[in-house]
Amino acid sequence: MTAPSPPLVLADSRRLTGPSLLLDRPGAVLDVNLAGRDPAEAVLAWETAVRRLLGALGWAREESRVRRFAGGASLAVTAPLDALFTATEVNEAALALANAALTGGPAPDEAATVDRLRTLAAGEANPRLLALVAAARARGVSCLVDTEAVSVGTGIGSVTWPLTALPAPDAVPWAEVREVPVVLVTGCNGKTTTVRLLSAVLAAAGRVTGFCCSDTVTVAGERLDEGDWSGPGGARRVLRDRRTEVAVLETARGGILRRGLAVTRADLAIITNVAEDHFGEFGITDLAGLADAKFVVTRALGPRSRLVLNADDPVLVGRAHQATAPVVWFSLDPANPWVRAHVAEGGDAVVAEDTDIVLLGPGGRAVVAPLASVPITLGGAARHNVANVLGVAALATRLGLGPEAVARGLAGFRGTAEQNPGRLNIFQLGGATVVADFAHNPHGMAALVALAQTLPARRRLLLLGQAGDRDDTAIAELARSGWALRPDRVVLKEMDKYLRGRAAGEITALLREALLGLGVPHDRITRADSEYEGVLAALTWARPDDLLILPVHSERDRVLGLLARLEREQWRPGAPLPAPAAVDAP
Repeated sequence: MTAPSPPLVLADSRRLTGPSLLLDRPGAVLDVNLAGRDPAEAVLAWETAVRRLLGALGWAREESRVRRFAGGASLAVTAPLDALFTATEVNEAALALANAALTGGPAPDEAATVDRLRTLAAGEANPRLLALVAAARARGVSCLVDTEAVSVGTGIGSVTWPLTALPAPDAVPWAEVREVPVVLVTGCNGKTTTVRLLSAVLAAAGRVTGFCCSDTVTVAGERLDEGDWSGPGGARRVLRDRRTEVAVLETARGGILRRGLAVTRADLAIITNVAEDHFGEFGITDLAGLADAKFVVTRALGPRSRLVLNADDPVLVGRAHQATAPVVWFSLDPANPWVRAHVAEGGDAVVAEDTDIVLLGPGGRAVVAPLASVPITLGGAARHNVANVLGVAALATRLGLGPEAVARGLAGFRGTAEQNPGRLNIFQLGGATVVADFAHNPHGMAALVALAQTLPARRRLLLLGQAGDRDDTAIAELARSGWALRPDRVVLKEMDKYLRGRAAGEITALLREALLGLGVPHDRITRADSEYEGVLAALTWARPDDLLILPVHSERDRVLGLLARLEREQWRPGAPLPAPAAVDAP
């Protein structure tokens, strides 16, 4: 007897509330496992089913899009803005119909399915919302929508209402509605530092700045909330705050793939770099797919906008032709051939030239500041932070700041736990140097190791851990990047908060196996039950003139609080450590 043909397996179903990897406007998307099926056959079955359902609902003008990836596909449809929950049901119903056609199994009652979808659409319909969105579009201003509120304009020019109490378009005070400059910051590493640094530079120049990033939403220096706000929700909070004069929005891969962009217009965007990370999530299985996701920010850029790109990143150089907005390049190498050709053709760039930050463009050459005056570069030794500074200089000058104002802002930003928590925070503890950083993937670890290799030390220790949503290869590569430091001790840390489907002990076992395979002696490797316990183990091991490299993630604030207290109290290696209950966050 022939085995039944396997159905397509649903991996995820979600709304897309803004421009996304597949769509230029709102809709819904499914990620499916093809279960070994011919991709063309599977996609045709879904498209046939979804077109029938869209036609039955009167949505015949909506568009469908498909993105294939290794072993699967993302299947997306556009939808009316006031029917996005219904759109996910439409997509899932189309998948059920497609599976019936593919497997020969019993098909769902299509008439009953259409009746159910019509009922859902009627319950979700919001004519006032559509009228308000159309009126904003006609006036060329933003309209931000979520499940609780709707706003027109941005920042100081915004007006917001509850979703359940929307005004008629002619009742909106349109004369008060306007836009503020919006900057989108994405990339694999350096996003949060770029957001914090640019915001500090703008604030030093007297601009009231709102920003969101992976650990806070902050407007005018006031922290509105803590946690990961690098998605659309954080962006809307910044853009709806009537104090915001410039919005700097960390725009992470996860938010882009899960919901799409929060905005349809931006004045500037920066892609810091593209490196292997988070493969396997939302159909991103390789570097090309990850680059596609990062480049979604360009969909919000118009012809008067600018895209800032890292000329030292080969992936970005290879993708630059996809940008419709003019590009501003930055590079650690003033002789970068791509930058030189770009400037020769009348383009703009920012480079590290000898010991200076230099602007290049049609107006000639202008020195912004010596690297020695920018604390987070450690005199130029922290090359990844030099790159971040170059990107920020490019953004700040496009926002109208002159070189002197940019230099003043850069000089005032320090890599402390107060200004840039968890990003290259350096503590001096009785002759031992401790570096706390967020390095969480091979690319970030390599940058941290490169910096650590410039710091003098008698012995070196590395704290190492990884989240469970990385595959075994990525975990082994993290170990390889860390071992380039040749540490005298490696402490492997458990992070229960980030197991993400892995069994307890599984990640540290993989890291240990990878390190042993690289030739690390058994007696150099120890294990700690938590990140904090790993830090305590590192401090207990330390002696004067040692260097401790501590990537911290799951218990960052607790670790930074401990290190700040030890530095304040002039603790020395070998002395007792304070009881855990006595340590507060900085």
